[in-house]
Parts: sequence; C-alpha cells; structure tokens
Amino acid sequence: MLYALIALAAFGAGIWVSGHRQKDAPAASAADNLFAMGLPDLQNKVQTLSQWRGKVLVVNFWATWCAPCREEIPIFVKMQEKYRNQGLQFVGISIDQMDKTTEFSRNFGINYPNLIGTFDAVEISGQAGNKRRVLPYTIILDRKGQIAATELGGITQEKLETLIKPLL
Repeated sequence: MLYALIALAAFGAGIWVSGHRQKDAPAASAADNLFAMGLPDLQNKVQTLSQWRGKVLVVNFWATWCAPCREEIPIFVKMQEKYRNQGLQFVGISIDQMDKTTEFSRNFGINYPNLIGTFDAVEISGQAGNKRRVLPYTIILDRKGQIAATELGGITQEKLETLIKPLL
C-alpha cells in the first residue's frame, strides 16, 4: 500500500511539473512554429510567416463558414489599410478550401495575404493558446516576433486598436 501511494504521488508530481513547463515554454516555441509554418497562398505558392518578421503581425485563423470570422474581416481590411505604413501586417490562415477562400477574399476585398491552413495549422494555433481549437482565433506578434496578445472569438476594432497601437 505504501508503494502504491508513493507511486501515485510521483505520478501526480510528474503531471504537475509537466503542466507547469508547458505553461512557461509555449510562447517562444509557438511563435517560432508560427514563423516556420509554410502554407499555400491563394495562388498555391507556399509562404512562411517569417517573411513578415520585424512587423507587428496579426495572424487570424478563420473559415468562410464562421459567422464571427465574417464579422471581423471587414475590420481587418480597414485596419490593414489604416496602419500598413506604420508596420502592421495582417495574415489570414483560412481553415477552408482554396476555392471558397479565394471567392470569399474577392467578395470581401481582403487586402492582406490569406494562406490555406490544415489541421496542422489549427494545432499550431493551439500551441499559441487556442486550447479549444476554435475559430476565429487571432494572434498578435510584436516586431521582435514575440506573442503580445491572443484573442479567442471575434474581436472589435476598439479592442484590436488597443492591442496593436502600443506595438506600432
């Protein structure tokens, strides 16, 4: 009985230490994974987020069928236009089919790059805090490539401006 209690305590301690390491580590590795991720754009050319290092980067995981995504994209279009010259770059990662994303982008006048993600992209969003793997999910990275903020669900223009202005 004593051995069973000791084994159970050691197992629990291992889980506790593992959980705390995961809380401390993801920010750097999640940002690195984001920058290393290669995804096709709407012309089917593979792009990596690393090309936008040095900018304030807003990465939005979305889908054409997602109602909150459809509401926030016009805000992103407006913000991209407004803050582009100050170093702001939006990148959409659509968890959807290429043809649907292309048509949606055209209809909504999206003025920033859209990449086509898979479930691997959703997994990377999970490493960056999207524990439930839901859409939309927005990650804001500062000019040094560090995750400055994340937002689960739709975001308002006011909240987005509050988050990005200090980084510009």
